[in-house]
Amino acid sequence: MARNLTAAGLLATAACGTRDSGTKSAEPAKVLTVPVARVERHNLSRELDVTAEFRPYQEVELHAKVAGYLKSIAVDVGDRVVTGQVLAVLEVPEYAEELAHATASERRTELDVVRSQSEVKRAESAYAMRKLSFDRLDRVSKSRPKLVAQQELDMTAAQLREAEGQWESAKAALASTEQQVHVSSSTKARVRTMMNYLRIVAPFSGVVTKRYAHPGAMIQAGTASQTQAMPVVRISQIDRLRMVLPIPESAVGSVRIGGAVEVRVDALKQVIQGRVARFSRRLDSATRTMETEVDIDNRTGALLPGMFGTASIVLETRPEALAVPVQAVSGHNTKPTVFILNASKKLEERPITLGLETPALFEIRAGLQQGDLVVLGNRSGLRAGAPANAKLMPGGGR
Repeated sequence: MARNLTAAGLLATAACGTRDSGTKSAEPAKVLTVPVARVERHNLSRELDVTAEFRPYQEVELHAKVAGYLKSIAVDVGDRVVTGQVLAVLEVPEYAEELAHATASERRTELDVVRSQSEVKRAESAYAMRKLSFDRLDRVSKSRPKLVAQQELDMTAAQLREAEGQWESAKAALASTEQQVHVSSSTKARVRTMMNYLRIVAPFSGVVTKRYAHPGAMIQAGTASQTQAMPVVRISQIDRLRMVLPIPESAVGSVRIGGAVEVRVDALKQVIQGRVARFSRRLDSATRTMETEVDIDNRTGALLPGMFGTASIVLETRPEALAVPVQAVSGHNTKPTVFILNASKKLEERPITLGLETPALFEIRAGLQQGDLVVLGNRSGLRAGAPANAKLMPGGGR
């Protein structure tokens, strides 16, 4: 009887175990809800942000070409000047004396030319008379040989040669005197040129940004290499500015003349559109960067040289490129993949080929089609083939 009770108890226990197992297998599997974004087309661009300083388009420190005392200066710091405007005048009294001496020397040589010309005419007349006498005797001697003595004929020929020599000498003296006139004129022109250097003029239109000297100061010639010559003023052209960007070696291959550049000036809370005007085509060996210049229109005068701005230079563009948010891509440095939610509402891991990268998006070269749903965010709890529901994120998760 005891054995029967034990068997009955085992049967009851087995029956209860069977009912419990049936209850657990009836519970439905939990379906994940995952954030997704659609694969769409976007205009992509890769940009490089560089902070740089605004510089004058042209800037020069004006030196005197001759040494002298500063007689007057007509401009001061902040004054606007135009091309050719007289900025300062030097005083060198010695030049006035040199000019007077050169003028007198030129006049004297001109009078010498007049005298030499008279000598040439006189020598030419004497030669003509001697030649006429010789020709007459020579004809008579040939027609009547015994009438003219040979000695007289020889003497007339000698006088003709002497007159010819005097004529040639007078012409040479005239040429020498005329050359002296050229020398005197050149000396006078040189002195006048040096006197023109006493006026310091603006080589281009701009603003005086520095004044170094005052009237009465001794100004050394800017060509004197043995001394550190003091400039008179500094002029800067600021209606147009240069922004010199140090482009790193990794990006120099993408820089193009005419490339779009957006410049943000925080001091003015202003954004300026520009373009690449020129670049050096050479890397600096110390910084491994290439100087790239952007010309900025500053006719309003709002920007000042020395201000800083942040330039965003467009290196690459991809119009209408297939793209996904960066949060969707895993292993983008090795073998990039994404999880997609397919038409069967199951997760599928898909290898992809990436292109251009921006801060928010990756260009998709292969592996996805427009309209596919890619999973965003953490992928640690996901497995391929698992069912899932989609939660479409506004803006694609960007």
